[in-house]
Amino acid sequence: MAQIINRNKALAVSPLKASQTMGAALAFLGLARSMPLLHGSQGCTAFAKVFFVRHFREPVPLQTTAMDQVSSVMGADENVVEALRTICDKQHPAVIGLLSTALAETQGCDLHSAVHQFRREYPEYGDVAVVSVNSPDFSGCFESGFAAALKAMIEALVPERRDQVGQRPRQVNVLCSASLTPGDLEFVAESIESFGLRPLLIPDLSGSLDGHLDEAAFNPLTTGGLTLDELASAGQSAATLVIGQSLTAAADALAARSGVPDRRFGLLLGLEAVDAWLMALSEISGNPVPERWQRQRRQLQDAMLDTHFMLGDARLGIAADPDLLLGFSTLARGMGAQLVAAVVPARAPALADAPLARIQVGDLEDLEQAARDGGAQLLLGNSHALASADRLGIPLLRVGFPQYDLLGGFQRCWSGYRASAQALFDLANLLTEHHQGIAPYRSIYAQKPASDHSQWSH
Repeated sequence: MAQIINRNKALAVSPLKASQTMGAALAFLGLARSMPLLHGSQGCTAFAKVFFVRHFREPVPLQTTAMDQVSSVMGADENVVEALRTICDKQHPAVIGLLSTALAETQGCDLHSAVHQFRREYPEYGDVAVVSVNSPDFSGCFESGFAAALKAMIEALVPERRDQVGQRPRQVNVLCSASLTPGDLEFVAESIESFGLRPLLIPDLSGSLDGHLDEAAFNPLTTGGLTLDELASAGQSAATLVIGQSLTAAADALAARSGVPDRRFGLLLGLEAVDAWLMALSEISGNPVPERWQRQRRQLQDAMLDTHFMLGDARLGIAADPDLLLGFSTLARGMGAQLVAAVVPARAPALADAPLARIQVGDLEDLEQAARDGGAQLLLGNSHALASADRLGIPLLRVGFPQYDLLGGFQRCWSGYRASAQALFDLANLLTEHHQGIAPYRSIYAQKPASDHSQWSH
């Protein structure tokens, strides 16, 4: 069992954490015709919007209740009601995700009461679903906010009926972690379809934030993504597949409401993880594993042979949300690499069983210090970790959110045999390139004229 080291500093230096509120907003961006509404100041929403736009390089719909000094002290329920009315009147969304921020939680907001008040005053907007989520910035992290929003969606939008299981025998629910990119979701859908099944991705960022051009010149809501009708049919599926340890509570909620049996996985990164995924699909569908996946499996095995010379005993440091850290640490340790630094922004239950000696709950300063003490040769982290890698003089493999200095990083696929092989190649290439880039040793005597060391000639 891993030793979890709690934060012991009064402040974050070079912060690692992206807030719960942003994670919850991302979950709602995977629903069709959706609008996340952040209950807080205008700055809270502007900050989140900048992060999303820089990462996805797409316009991202977000709205705010615009709390000011007066409402922060006297109460802001009226701000919530007015914001909900304005969005329904002007943009006609299918669903609004009402998300609390640290300011609203500190002020003592009651989101459920505000939603009830809105329903009483404006019954004409009864066809617009409103899902409230408590997601303060001062607790949890990006991943836990996403998971909390997904659980709230299920409890609000999936009917509580257990007598419909299997009415759609070829449909499979997939609960998707915050760590899955649009590229990962495309692999997930493709692999499920290859067994003759129909995937129901919950939520579906592959349709809304995959970097596509839309026919409309402007759309104030999300385009693509999971529709509410599709989400309501989750109780009729044959099985539920859960990707990411952070979604345990959401998976429990769906199982309790629908009775659909589930199977749970970590990230689909590495030989054993992808083997388990494909074998589960084979058992659910009753079909053998298609030849193309078997061929890609052999290609991954060859990549493991090719890269083990570079990765065996390599010293790595990683800073990421728990799901990502667990997935990449399993891949690296399977190749013989050492995790000399492992940092997460917040605790998670799954970390207790991680096969690592020590996990630090902290920031990028903690990563930098542990990596320096452990002699790390390479870092894995988001774009904020670049400065730490530069100070340490080692390369960085960008993973996680946000990635604002790498084009296409938001949609890179990490799931599956082929993606796992590419991850190994990238790690090995970064290590090799850095090793070859080190200037060769030169004796100090080679810098001096021969006369200066002629005494050494005898």
